[in-house]
Amino acid sequence: MLSYLIRRILLVLPVAFGVSVICFLLVQIAPGDPLTAIMAIDATAEEQAAMRAAYGLDKPLPIQYAIWIGNLVQGDMGKSIATGRPVAAEVFGAVKNSLLLAVSAAVIAFPIGIFLGFLAGYFRDTWIDRAVTALSITGVSVPNYWLGIVLVIIFSVNLSWLPSMGAGPGGSQSWAWDWAHMRHLVLPAVTLAVVPIGIVSRTVRALAGDILSQDFVDALYAKGMSRVDVLRHVARNAAATALSVMGLQLGYLLGGSILIETVFNWPGSGFLLSNAIFQRDLPLLQGTILILALFFVAMNLIVDVVQAAIDPRIQRT
Repeated sequence: MLSYLIRRILLVLPVAFGVSVICFLLVQIAPGDPLTAIMAIDATAEEQAAMRAAYGLDKPLPIQYAIWIGNLVQGDMGKSIATGRPVAAEVFGAVKNSLLLAVSAAVIAFPIGIFLGFLAGYFRDTWIDRAVTALSITGVSVPNYWLGIVLVIIFSVNLSWLPSMGAGPGGSQSWAWDWAHMRHLVLPAVTLAVVPIGIVSRTVRALAGDILSQDFVDALYAKGMSRVDVLRHVARNAAATALSVMGLQLGYLLGGSILIETVFNWPGSGFLLSNAIFQRDLPLLQGTILILALFFVAMNLIVDVVQAAIDPRIQRT
């Protein structure tokens, strides 16, 4: 197991390097000048040159990348062009809020998805299976930003049960695990959980249905095992693949929630990324994209290690 872990970590290093190169180049080749938002309209050529030199934009791209990656190693992600604040402070504060939202959505989505998937797989080709399938397809197909707007209209505007935006009565910096703050989390977390519920339930349904049709299940029943014990064996056989899907979905919940965070004005990484795009804030864009991409890489590594612990056969691949 230790050799497998070391091998996986060594494979992550070139992937992380490639991710940093792609993040840097994608932002650099985007159209527009990032300094136009902060430079005066009547700025002279000398003032423009001085501003470019201050942000290092007057150097060739390889030199800019070398400086950027060198600063990253030291924990310096630069300063935001729009606000002048350190990028690291803004990014990690936003990622913390997105992680809170993503984990909350996962806590809702994964147990429901697993339960519905096993239910549909066990009662395959019955009305229960068809009902769960229809529910899963609907969840995946409905645009989550539209669903968020509908939930706001129902529960915030019409019923006045839940707040429609923000991360708490005092803002995200004063977050506390009390109802006054958690009620701000309900609508965005439920909205964000709908798509993973559909994906996880469809995956688990296919896995459970396939495993239940195998010969070893009949052998387990023939040995006198109870239904609960048989389902425990089925769950263990399906766990590795289901875990892989859930790990990818957790990455999606953190990095793919731009529209949800915009709809609910949730101060997370998606909301920060959206503002950085409109403001053409290169350091903030690079920092946010890099952290989100590295989170995906880290999640894949964790999922691989946990899969290998659950199923030792994976360590031999």
